[in-house]
Amino acid sequence: MRTFAIGDIHGGLKALIQLLNKLALKEGDQLIFMGDYVDGWSESAQVIQFLIEISKKFECIFIKGNHDVWCQDWLKNEAVNPSWYLHGGKETMESYEGFSAQEKKEHLHFFKNLPLYHIDAENRLFLHAGFTSLHGVQKEKFQELFYLDRSLWEMLLAMNLSIEKESIFYPKRLQHYKEIYIGHTPTTNYNDPSPINIANVWNIDTGAAFKGKITGINIDTKVFYQSDNLPSLYPDEKGRNK
Repeated sequence: MRTFAIGDIHGGLKALIQLLNKLALKEGDQLIFMGDYVDGWSESAQVIQFLIEISKKFECIFIKGNHDVWCQDWLKNEAVNPSWYLHGGKETMESYEGFSAQEKKEHLHFFKNLPLYHIDAENRLFLHAGFTSLHGVQKEKFQELFYLDRSLWEMLLAMNLSIEKESIFYPKRLQHYKEIYIGHTPTTNYNDPSPINIANVWNIDTGAAFKGKITGINIDTKVFYQSDNLPSLYPDEKGRNK
């Protein structure tokens, strides 16, 4: 059995299908999606429908991202968050044109049941953004940080990598897990189109919402696969490149 962690999708169904074809999935493979399935490119609703269908064929774990929270709120209350609207929500709303009330209800059920994090049998943590508790995710008091926190990633960017794990100065958040996989902050912000590994953390959001790609990484071998850049697959759209 292989396990792949898959980074932020942001409505890019064409790129997602392209990536999955490259993974050449086999029976028994597991897919762990890091959240932010919607907002950006024109096929957000179609991405959710596809994920629901693929979960019937493969073992899938879908982590909840901040954009998924906003879409869930809209599907539930039809309330439009102005910030969400300007950061991909408009395109997501438009993608739902033609979807029935029953289909929207099924998608709302999908969003409602997304976990905020997953810990596997080898003590590897998967979550969308980060956490702040020094005692691990199960002690986090502010659960919205699982899909909004950037302090974990910013700490990694600034940390002295020569610090030994046994040192009192080594970040305590990192000591609880064998590995941590996150999305949320595009690696393309740092001019890197590939996943970035710092200490025991892997950031696999490679900028699909903007000009980057969707990434899938084999969490055992660390071999990763990528779609084409999203603008090349949606040449008549801007995504979130406003």
